[in-house]
Formats: sequence, structure tokens, C-alpha cells
Amino acid sequence: MMITDQHAPTTDRAIVIGGGQSGLAAACALRTHGFQPVLLEAGPEPVGSWPMYYDSLVLFSPAHLNALPGMPFPGDPAHYPTRDQVIDYLRGYAETLDCEIHTGRRVTSVLCDREGFVVTTQTGETWHAPVVVSATGNFSTPHRPDLGLTEFTGQVLHSSEYRNPAEFAGKRVVVVGAGNSGVQIAVELAETAEKVTLVSRQPVKIADLQGMEAFWTFMKHLGRLPLGAALARTGLLVGQQVIDNVGGYRTALRKGKPTHRPLFTKATATHLHWPNDTKEQVDTIILATGFRPTLEHLRPLGALDRAGNPHHRNGLSTTHPGLAYVGLLGQRALYTAALGGAGWDACHVAKTLRQRLPRKTPACCAH
Repeated sequence: MMITDQHAPTTDRAIVIGGGQSGLAAACALRTHGFQPVLLEAGPEPVGSWPMYYDSLVLFSPAHLNALPGMPFPGDPAHYPTRDQVIDYLRGYAETLDCEIHTGRRVTSVLCDREGFVVTTQTGETWHAPVVVSATGNFSTPHRPDLGLTEFTGQVLHSSEYRNPAEFAGKRVVVVGAGNSGVQIAVELAETAEKVTLVSRQPVKIADLQGMEAFWTFMKHLGRLPLGAALARTGLLVGQQVIDNVGGYRTALRKGKPTHRPLFTKATATHLHWPNDTKEQVDTIILATGFRPTLEHLRPLGALDRAGNPHHRNGLSTTHPGLAYVGLLGQRALYTAALGGAGWDACHVAKTLRQRLPRKTPACCAH
């Protein structure tokens, strides 16, 4: 990793905020297009939020679909990588990058000056550059929907707080959400907890996808196309997530470990309620309900709407020409926010930034 002075000339400097998969892919793409990337990562190493995911996490697609540009994922291309294998992969990828990487640098604000952007970290450091790419992911902003739990006196966790089933031994647990994480967590807990119920608005859709190369090839190409992102943004793909049966999930659900029910309609102090006067005593609720973008560092810049979403088109800010994003859900392609999709949008963003911002042209405040 190349280390230089933060006060060096900033003509082609590009600040990348976030050192996970999206930030690493962005740094690689920016370097390819003639920028001098400086990557600022809040954590102790450039692996993003992966160390904070639950211990047993397994990716939901084969290794050959989960590589960043220029470095295949090691091992059998058909295997499904674990959390720790992803961490090792990202560590190795970071070592290959010819750019500055600074850890322990949580960005608190981004503002404009005459040279472009001023990026400030919690350490008090300031960095100057004409280009900023925000690649902060969403793990730090878990989505906790209003499910009417104000009277519930039990434990309520988000999946981001779940690590392993040990602390839930002998407890009655409800997992909310029938996506990959919800199903993985519920099936794992069912081996330890007294009772586990998976609840969701949509049915659980499980398919045997291992070895179906035609399916994964189709999804890979769909994932690269703007059509995929358009479908995601319009909601046509919402609730249609198909889960690979790699973990024996279908059999587990058929055996009632966990059981599956529709979303509850009411919560009291110790029970969840369904229609027809059915109820269930519950100790813990785990919300596998997704995440939202972590972009508050851009609030002072005026780059976000009231809901905290960025004003952008295909990852390029529509309010500040030198600002871009990598890793937003449905940014330009279907898998933008996934490990295997980060490189596609990173390349598009870096190429477009170079075309729009000729050298020696500060562009931050050219609204």
C-alpha cells in the first residue's frame, strides 16, 4: 500500500470513504483511470463490516460470482464462501492496491472549498480532493420497521446484532424476514432455542440452485444490466427473493425447525398475536429486515434528500459533479450492493468521473 502526505498536491486525488468491498473496488477503478485514491476506513482494517456479521454467515451465491476486479475468489469456483473467507479475500485484495489506505478514520463530514471537497474524520484530520466516492455500505444503519412492538417487553434485536445461537438456548425466538439472512439465522437457532418461528409477509421461496450454472450465468448477466436495477427500484422484484437450498433449509422448514407463519398482527408484553385468536409466547424477536444507506457524513454538503437518500443517477451525484457512490442498492445494476457487483459500478463511476472532470478542474461546487 502506497503512503503519501495528506497535504500533497490534490489535482488527481480521489477520496474513497469506506474500505469494504465497494470502497476497495472503487479505489482499484479510480487508480485505473488515472486518479490517486486515498481510502478512509472507519474500522481497524480494510474489510468493511464483514467481521461484524454473524459467525455462520455463508454467501448466497457461488464463489465465481463474488470476485472484485482483477482477483478471482480463491478455492472451488462453485463453493459458497463463508464470512471468514470473505474477510481473508478482502484483506488480500487490499494488499494488491496501489493506493493510500488509512484505517481508524471515520468520516464525519464532507464540505466544499475552492479546491473541491474537504473531508473531515473523527480524528480531526482534513483531506482535500476534487473527487469523493462514498462507499460506506449500509451495515451501520439497520432498518427497524414499525411492527407495533411498543408493548412488547422481551428482547428485540436486529440481525446485525446477532452473532451465534449460544445465548438463545432454551428461549422462544421469532425471526422476522424471509430473506437469506432471516432463513439462515432461523434455521441455525432452531437447533438450540426451545422454539423458533420465522415470520414474513411473503412466502419463503427456496430452490435447489447448486450446480445450476445456467441459472447463475443468467443471474450474473441480469445483475450487470441497468434493467435489473430498474426492476428493483420499481418494486417488481420485491418479495421475489429465491433462497438457495445449500443449507438444507427446505427440509428444516418442513420439519418445523423453524416453523413459518405470516407476520403477526399484534404484540403484547410477552406474546405475539395472529388472527383467529392465536398467540405465541416469545422471549426474543430478531429483525432480519435489512439496512439503509449510511450517508449522514454527506448531510452538511446538501447531497441528500430529507429521507437521507442521495441525489444521484447511476452513482453520479446530481448535486455535486465531483461526488459519486458505489454500493448503493439498485444503483445501476441489480447486484451493486453485493460483493460480486461492486466492481461493475465502480468501473462505470471511475470512467465517468474521469470523462467529466479533466485534470486540474475543481468541480465540487459547480452545481
